[in-house]
Amino acid sequence: MPPGIFKDTAKKNGVAILSYAPNESLAQMIVDAWVDDDFRNQLTDRDPTGNVTDLAKRSARAALAARGIYLNLAVIITEDEYDNGHVLHHNDAVAFVLPNKNRVTPRPGQSLLDTARLLMAATPNGI
Repeated sequence: MPPGIFKDTAKKNGVAILSYAPNESLAQMIVDAWVDDDFRNQLTDRDPTGNVTDLAKRSARAALAARGIYLNLAVIITEDEYDNGHVLHHNDAVAFVLPNKNRVTPRPGQSLLDTARLLMAATPNGI
């Protein structure tokens, strides 16, 4: 399977991949997902067949809106989903890649914001 985000299940029609300039609110969203399992699980909830659930869609939309990004169809995907060629099921959908939690080792008193900013700048390693 090719890595990326695709419009079709044949994975022949990819979508544009771009890196969003790191900013505080999205970097904090990444950090929140790294340190809060419930939040991360809501963003990456999948049904038994691996499809993005309505909970995940609502959670992504709300989390992004709280950071000033208003999209009708937004999903947060994992790096594994990206690496396996995630298929969007709607032409207007936008996918954000959540960096793997195992990329960081949080220690008490350390900020993970710079790490999140760095991974945001490196597509596909960040939202």
